[in-house]
Amino acid sequence: MKKRYIFGIMILGLIFQTRLHAQDDNACMQDLSIFAEYVKVKNYTAAFEPWTRVRQSCPNINVAVYTYGERILKHYIKNGTPEEVEASKKDLIQLYDEWVQYFPAKKNKSTVGDVLSKKAQALLDYKIEDLKVVYSTFDEAFVKDAKSFTNPKHLYNYFKTLYDRYKAGDSEVSMEMLFNKYEEVSEKFEIETTELAKKLDVILKKEDEGDPLTSKEQRRKRVYNINSKAIGTFLSNLDAIIAKEATCENLIPLYKRNFDEFKEDSVWLKRAASRMDSKECSDDPFFVTLVEALHTLDPSADSAYYLGLLNDKRGNADQALKYYEESIALETDNYRKAKILLKIANKFKIAGRRSSARSYANKALGFKPSLGRAYLLIANMYADSANDCGDTQFNERAVYWLAADLATKAGNVDNSLSKIAKRTKESYIGRAPSKTDIFTEGNEGAVIKFDCWINRSVTVPKL
Repeated sequence: MKKRYIFGIMILGLIFQTRLHAQDDNACMQDLSIFAEYVKVKNYTAAFEPWTRVRQSCPNINVAVYTYGERILKHYIKNGTPEEVEASKKDLIQLYDEWVQYFPAKKNKSTVGDVLSKKAQALLDYKIEDLKVVYSTFDEAFVKDAKSFTNPKHLYNYFKTLYDRYKAGDSEVSMEMLFNKYEEVSEKFEIETTELAKKLDVILKKEDEGDPLTSKEQRRKRVYNINSKAIGTFLSNLDAIIAKEATCENLIPLYKRNFDEFKEDSVWLKRAASRMDSKECSDDPFFVTLVEALHTLDPSADSAYYLGLLNDKRGNADQALKYYEESIALETDNYRKAKILLKIANKFKIAGRRSSARSYANKALGFKPSLGRAYLLIANMYADSANDCGDTQFNERAVYWLAADLATKAGNVDNSLSKIAKRTKESYIGRAPSKTDIFTEGNEGAVIKFDCWINRSVTVPKL
């Protein structure tokens, strides 16, 4: 009888607790709905109290506790009293930790890298911790979940904090460590650039085929272009930083010193060869050592390209082309293939082989329609050929219309190039025949054919 009594009491207790939990959940759901509506209309002051209650009582009820909570706290950081500002800064850091604890994933995909990089950026922005702590937080985000660590500003500052430590004389940061981190971060930028390009190319293909975009596709295109521009800006800033340190005088001794240790590491060899190539250090005999070791260890598109480059420098044009073509054949990823093709196009341009350069640039565009730099390369060669491609002064200058059209195309397909594309276009238009010239010639609407290597035509604009 006593056992039955105790059991009954336990059952009643469980029922009571369940009802209390249900009441708490109902209250949390009500408060969740209230603060969410306030946040949507940017009434963060009114949202604060119900949000606080939900965060304390039901921290795992909905990710909005953290996405909206971030907005609320940033509002107080910007608009609060001095005491509220300082308290909100500290609370924001705690919020990111709670976010990772209760909602580490979204739709079964980890968001830890994204959230921890937000935390690191906040530590940096609000000067809560020193650079060592900030960097370690960025690094934790990158190591734990590089896939969701995509924000270009955060990626840039991940490297920038390490660079600032290096420049401040931090003994824990070597030049080698700095270069390695640069390669990791720049490769991540390349991944994000490629992912955006793939999405944008689908839309560009539809436009080229004359199909109208839906309103959803138009919105996506705008977002892709904005993100592409942001990536381009921060990647450019990243390259500007490393350019100060990655000189041939620094690179060659460093790679020579570490060669014996890493000569069986294809990743290290690729990065070393890539850095020396980009910094025009490929004339040094050590570049040959790197490339040959790489091609022996792991024959790849990269190693074949570098062998082509070496033969180019030795004047072996046919052998160089053979290796360039091997590089393209070995590469399986279309976007990396486009990158190699553009490199080859640039080499032919420098060598004065404009027709070949255009051919390879167009091949690159076939694999990556959003490769705006390919259009700029062709535009530049057209402009440089103005004096060679016309039977009259007017017709020679008409070449600039062709060049301007391609510069416009570059900016349209790659928003990260919008500024340089606009400046380039304006420069070419300024050199093309003016309205007065067209009126004097009396040839508006006429078609001008260029019989030089360009082998294209242009229609004189109407007045």
